[in-house]
Amino acid sequence: MISNWGPALVRTFRGTSAPMTYTLIGLCCLIFVLGPASGFVPSYGTGDALLAAQRAYFHRWGVVPADLFASPAREALTPVTALFIHGSWVHLLGNMLFLYVFGAMTEERLGRVEFTLFYLVCGYLALLGYAVANADSAQSLVGASGAISAVLGAFLYLFPRARVTSLLPFLFFLPLRFPAWVVLPFWVALQWLAAGQAAQGPGVAYLAHLVGFTLGFGYAWVRFGRTTRVGPAPVTVPEGENQP
Repeated sequence: MISNWGPALVRTFRGTSAPMTYTLIGLCCLIFVLGPASGFVPSYGTGDALLAAQRAYFHRWGVVPADLFASPAREALTPVTALFIHGSWVHLLGNMLFLYVFGAMTEERLGRVEFTLFYLVCGYLALLGYAVANADSAQSLVGASGAISAVLGAFLYLFPRARVTSLLPFLFFLPLRFPAWVVLPFWVALQWLAAGQAAQGPGVAYLAHLVGFTLGFGYAWVRFGRTTRVGPAPVTVPEGENQP
């Protein structure tokens, strides 16, 4: 029975309409589980040793703006590697939920290769934009939110009337359905307000969210014009992802 799992997985992968979305989710989850933030790898140690291993890991694979501009040739790939690194289970699961919900339909419209390039390039530029705005920072920035925000931007342009089921904290998490053109601009407004209040430098990468969203929306606008926007479709997602 075990020998049949491989071919079955290949057939499932080929049969899905959004294989790259699921591949990106799988890679992020696998890399997280194998890294020090998951707590699953005993060789990283515990306590202070584990914290030191996490800091070194994030510094090595994340974007450190001061290092990026001091040694651009050596650090040039970190805005790509940082897209696959997450700081905690909550950080990972929040990002992957948004990618799962909004990525599949966006990939179907863009196509597998174009979607993958779109995701990586927009994610790279979003993290780079954040690094430019915080060029003197020595703190590490990790997470896929810049790329996922680009997916949200493209989704808003392509599927503005898609129905999004949101759980709003200030309404006691009651599930309410709104069009994407209501929910996603509201999310952008929250990121904008939070970015304006983040005067202490790096932390949650709200600016990367805004840059990514703008790039994604702008790309879809230029790429598709006014001819390919799609009507309502059911989408379910909880409101309030705030991690980089």
